[in-house]
Amino acid sequence: MSASHGFPSDLLAGQEELHQIRAELSALLKRLPWSVEPLDGFTDDTGWRRIERPASPGWTADEQAEVEKLRRREHELAVFITGHRYWTELAPPDRPQARAHLKHAHEEQ
Repeated sequence: MSASHGFPSDLLAGQEELHQIRAELSALLKRLPWSVEPLDGFTDDTGWRRIERPASPGWTADEQAEVEKLRRREHELAVFITGHRYWTELAPPDRPQARAHLKHAHEEQ
């Protein structure tokens, strides 16, 4: 599919890096405590399901910096991809499908 769209190499590289950054960020957030700031644990059973959280030691300054770095790079890449000159070469009705193809171009290689 990416061949039929003729995506430029820098756009493909940006999309691939965006996938990698998002995977790194997701893995990091799963490893970190649930709260950025130190908080006591709690139980809430007033809703439709019970919620329990253990006490959170919070994130270290290094962990906060790493999350911020990844989020900043994720934002830079999203802006680069959505603002790429390639999209102006396509008719507006064709852009959503092309964007969907770009998101999955790495699966085709």
